[in-house]
Amino acid sequence: MYQGWPTLLLTTRGRRTGRLRRTALIYGRDGDRYLLVGSNAGSPRDPAWYLNLHFHPGVAVQVGGDRSDARARTATAEEKKQLWPRMAAIFPLYDSYQARSGRDIPVVILERSS
Repeated sequence: MYQGWPTLLLTTRGRRTGRLRRTALIYGRDGDRYLLVGSNAGSPRDPAWYLNLHFHPGVAVQVGGDRSDARARTATAEEKKQLWPRMAAIFPLYDSYQARSGRDIPVVILERSS
């Protein structure tokens, strides 16, 4: 938990450097999948961690003491319709970020690797 919000550590591989990058992010759940929002606090640009996923969708996830590998993908428009309200309920500022960002803020789905 970070300031009352559920937070995980996401490790991505940099799209330019290839270096591992760790980012703390608010998350939600959908069954055994983790959900993230690429809000970048409402910036008109996607966050670096999200851009890295396009080049290297294999990530590491840590929630508390539980660590696992996962595959990241952007939710489809239909999936986002269902998942966005769930994430906005966890962190209500996502709605205001979406209103001011000028871009379609993505929801990311992390599915554990087998």
